[in-house]
Amino acid sequence: MDYAENTTSPQKLVGIAVVVVLHIAIIYALLNGLGSAVVQVLHAPLQAQIIQEVKPPPEAPPPPPPPVINPPPPYIPPPLIQIAPPPAPPVIASVTTVKPPAPVPVAVPRPVITRQAGLDTNQSCTAPQYPEEAADMGQTGTSVVQFLIGTDGAVEQSRVAASSGHTALDDAAVRALGQCKFRPALGTGGKPQEAWTSISYVWTLN
Repeated sequence: MDYAENTTSPQKLVGIAVVVVLHIAIIYALLNGLGSAVVQVLHAPLQAQIIQEVKPPPEAPPPPPPPVINPPPPYIPPPLIQIAPPPAPPVIASVTTVKPPAPVPVAVPRPVITRQAGLDTNQSCTAPQYPEEAADMGQTGTSVVQFLIGTDGAVEQSRVAASSGHTALDDAAVRALGQCKFRPALGTGGKPQEAWTSISYVWTLN
């Protein structure tokens, strides 16, 4: 081996020294710069910021409901049988103020009575009792009462034909005489018929 090859040349030594110096300078610069930056960060005042709550945007109103569309009514075919409309009422051609003539009453023939209705003489008849108030007041008079006698001799209707002038006396006569037994009226052929009969009762004080 050649001795010249093992000897380090001065150029190589200079290069190595430059590289070492550059590394030392870079390391020194890095150490000084980072330290000052850390000190500045530590000495810087702390600032607190209030972050306002972000409100969500207002909700949009719901969309309107879709319009309701009613389905068309079902089609019903007309009936095969055509019904004729009812006839229109007659139209009055003229109006008059003249009253129509009154209808003429038809005369109904009255049945022929061969015997009038009246009290049955074969039966007893209780006389009307004098009303106490009428007797105390001295009321007197004659009550004429009419009775409609049926075909069986029973009283069907009653009425006062002529008053005695005192209602109490007339009512007492109607009640008492209506309880008496009557014989019906007889018509043609001897058949019983309805008929009116009159009874007079005289009210006197003894």
